[in-house]
Amino acid sequence: MKTRYIKNKTNLKIFSVLLFPMISILMISCDSFVEVDLPESQLTKTAVFKDYNTADAAMADVYAKIRDKGILTGIQFGISNYLGNYTDELTFYGPPSNSTTEFYNNTILPSNSTVALYWNNSYNQIYAVNAILEGVHTSSFSIKEKAQLEGEALFVRGLIHFYLLQLFGDIPYIKTTDYKTNSTVARMPALLVYDNVIEDLKTSAGLLLPAYSNTERVRPNALAAKALLARVYLYKGDWENALKMATEVIQNNSLYLFENNPDKVFLKNSSETIWQFMPTVAGKNTDEGAMFFFASGPPQVVALNQSLINSFAFNDLRKTHWTTSVSNATGTWYYASKYKESKVTAASKEYSIILRLSEQYLIRSEARAEQKNFDAAKEDLNKIRNRAGLSDITANTKEDLLEAIINERRKELFTEYGHRFFDLKRTGKLDAVLSAKRGWNSTDRLLPIPESEFIVNPNLGSQNPGY
Repeated sequence: MKTRYIKNKTNLKIFSVLLFPMISILMISCDSFVEVDLPESQLTKTAVFKDYNTADAAMADVYAKIRDKGILTGIQFGISNYLGNYTDELTFYGPPSNSTTEFYNNTILPSNSTVALYWNNSYNQIYAVNAILEGVHTSSFSIKEKAQLEGEALFVRGLIHFYLLQLFGDIPYIKTTDYKTNSTVARMPALLVYDNVIEDLKTSAGLLLPAYSNTERVRPNALAAKALLARVYLYKGDWENALKMATEVIQNNSLYLFENNPDKVFLKNSSETIWQFMPTVAGKNTDEGAMFFFASGPPQVVALNQSLINSFAFNDLRKTHWTTSVSNATGTWYYASKYKESKVTAASKEYSIILRLSEQYLIRSEARAEQKNFDAAKEDLNKIRNRAGLSDITANTKEDLLEAIINERRKELFTEYGHRFFDLKRTGKLDAVLSAKRGWNSTDRLLPIPESEFIVNPNLGSQNPGY
């Protein structure tokens, strides 16, 4: 069992969202993510779903909440930072009082406030999309309008449950806003969670159109649902469907084109972008660009792990284009510079990209390798390698090719929403890679369920092993 002292614990007051059904979309705030002006007063549920534009703004507000307070936020407590420190992507230089410390040292307890935020904020966002689904169902919107909102809500519900599954293992899958039902919900086995995620995303893909509802790709389309499905199928080990979904995305070259210039991949108008978050205000750029940047050494918070830097070949363009070195008399450090802008500009140049085309090639490569279609698998992998200035892969066995794919994913997807942690876990490499890391235990493959949840709902069962 892990033990450590948590300061100011009494100042933390975490409410269980499963027993706190305050619908966030009924208290919508305006920001640039919401494309429709909303009344200043609180909205009733009836008012939200009386007008399509208001309901659409409520859905847009959910994305704003995910961007600002969700697992995928680009600020410090998002998984890009915390899981990067949890594994071998980032090295922590901040003070012990910084909340990243527990993740870097693998000293997380069930009382950890960040873990509680991941759980509570995620289920609040799920509650919001369930409220949208229920409201749209009883609305007088047109068939097209209902399909758009239902498709987006189901996409978000599948997305958030998918990430909760990767972090916590068995979890409740919440499909209602009913207080009595949610207050006694049980954790669902992982395979059933996968089935529910897949069901939501398949339905979403069938409801949404291939065309985007806006020009900036900040609202998911049918292909965004299929891109996420490709990842879900890969994680589940369903190679056939992972290949099928990734191919459907890749072949849609009217929307997506592989970007051969590394410096253009993370621009807001990149031809590779499948889905992204718009910044809070015009002129702001990504939270990730600000989070990872430092101007002088040693870093005040985090830097890229030296083992990651050493994994790049000397001629790998990703090292020269996506990382930046900072030196002084005592050493050299690197930060992630996929996003170049760390400050406000006249117009926003970069949005936080959640789904991009390169991942689909890597998914399809892995699925093809698992099916022993080695030539096709290498063709996809070489597309990623060649952009990085590297020669074609020479692996000839399934084992060598799969190892090459995982290594390529490490260098292609670093600091992007926990890919490294999830890849090591799903491929059974987590303990081998992290066994020498301070505080690492095999049971750290899952985060603890927040201790407060067991108090309010005994039906959640037992705590994850090791906590």
